[in-house]
Amino acid sequence: MEEDKSFSSIPEPISHSDDSNHGWQKVTAKKQRKNQNKKAAAADSSKLPNGSAIAPEKNSVFKGLEKHAEERRRKLEAQRAAAVYDDDDIGRAARSRNNRGRDEDDDDLNSDADVKSNAVEVTKKEKQKKVKKPKVTVSEAAAKIDADDLVAFLSSVSESYEGQQDIQLMRFADYFGRAFSAVSASQFPWLKLFRESPVAKTADVPVSYISEAVYKASVDWINQRSFEALGTFVLWSLDSILADMAAQQSGTKVSKKGVNAASSKSQVAIFLVLAMVLRRKPDVLINLLPKLSENSKYQGQDKLPVLIWMIVQASRVDLAVGLYLWSRQILPILGGKSGSNPHTRDLVLQLVERILAAPKARSILVNNAVRKGERLIPPAALDLLLRVTFPAPSARVKATERFEAIYPLLKDVALAGSPGSKAMKQVSLQIQTLIVKTAGEGIPALSEEASSIFIWCLRQNPDCFKQWETIYADNIEASVAALKKLAENWKNFSSKQSSLQVRDTLKSFMHKNEKALNGGADATRQALFKEADKYCRTISGRLSSGPGCVKAVFFTLAVFAVGAAVVFPNVDEWDFNKLLAEAQKSF
Repeated sequence: MEEDKSFSSIPEPISHSDDSNHGWQKVTAKKQRKNQNKKAAAADSSKLPNGSAIAPEKNSVFKGLEKHAEERRRKLEAQRAAAVYDDDDIGRAARSRNNRGRDEDDDDLNSDADVKSNAVEVTKKEKQKKVKKPKVTVSEAAAKIDADDLVAFLSSVSESYEGQQDIQLMRFADYFGRAFSAVSASQFPWLKLFRESPVAKTADVPVSYISEAVYKASVDWINQRSFEALGTFVLWSLDSILADMAAQQSGTKVSKKGVNAASSKSQVAIFLVLAMVLRRKPDVLINLLPKLSENSKYQGQDKLPVLIWMIVQASRVDLAVGLYLWSRQILPILGGKSGSNPHTRDLVLQLVERILAAPKARSILVNNAVRKGERLIPPAALDLLLRVTFPAPSARVKATERFEAIYPLLKDVALAGSPGSKAMKQVSLQIQTLIVKTAGEGIPALSEEASSIFIWCLRQNPDCFKQWETIYADNIEASVAALKKLAENWKNFSSKQSSLQVRDTLKSFMHKNEKALNGGADATRQALFKEADKYCRTISGRLSSGPGCVKAVFFTLAVFAVGAAVVFPNVDEWDFNKLLAEAQKSF
């Protein structure tokens, strides 16, 4: 290539006889002349001392180079034909470089650049033509799991890690992780599924994909693990799911900047193993309830679908556990800021509706209203349930009708128990303390229902009368509502309650009323005490002429009759019976 440059760099004398130059002479730079002189000297040195040319055998070296250059040119031409760029563009680019005063040798440099560019293009085409791996669905991967192989694996794990149940459970999860490793995130978009699908659709995901034999082998093995180890494993699984959720959410938010969402391949196995643990040992979730309620990382609108899915798994085999968890972990959400969110209310309702719709749900839940000393529906949950079921007319929403439909059964569960038992006496006092405030909020439907529960408390525990006397004046609105309800349903109430206790309580109330009316209370409160006093006197009047008074009279007559029989033994039997009949008519 340097030899080619020499032709343009040798200075020639100006000669007018050279017609091809038309009297013009090419001027070259000093550096070019210097390089040319060196090349000329090198050319002279190629001659032998006697002036003859280089030996023919040495010329063969240059012939090899020329042959190599020729082969190279042919390859370049073939690559140009396969390149994306047009030959005309290459020609124009070459001419443009020539116009800028570059030498002929630039063609070789451009050829090298074109070779590299064409090679990149060919590489890109080859990458695009790579065959994609076939997609594997969750059902296809699950179908390949062999129950016998799983049993053998679990047996080996139990022997290898005897006494280390935490490691055993991790190995158990690893087995299913390998089984579903070929399932891509697009085949199991769990976050989208949980957000957009009803609870009924996600309830059996992904347990429904595995065979009955694999499921049975798994739950039988899980049944032999301790509650402590299972609890640790459940928390680990939940943390893993929430971490994947956070990764997907952050990836979604910044996807425009080129950040991809995290893969969810391993999540198929985690969801599957977690579901089987909760179905076989649902009480594990009850043991974890304090941690789930107190730790902020398990709370929030975005985590609600996952928590509901977990409770659904537990309730599949134990409805009582499901309702217990719903009343303590899910229902209280409605009392917070997110409770006004329609989607949140819908999820809360979907879960409890699913539990109550199960076969024989009423008998199961009412008969198991108290579980290990704790009620399925505690007093605080009953109070909140009252508020969402009987709101002010202006606060009614679409979900209100759904709450009204499930309220009667939930109320029966909340008030179920053995009448007169120590547990029922205790819970009646707790309910009365909460319900008295609800009854006094001035919402007609809410006050009506709260007052009926307040009276139920009076029937369950005589101490509720004493507690009522204590809170009477401070809760006069609720007391008026309760007295009104008591007066309207006196017939049913009086047959189940001691008249003496009621009479003493009414006397106390009337004394408080008189004191408040004479004490210069404001007009509004005076009106309430006056109304309360009216109902007190109404009930007191019915109490005096009621069955209790008649029973007392009959008792007196019976005593008199016995005494008469002793004093007057000659009175025949007919006269004695006639005396009792006449006494009965008089009442």
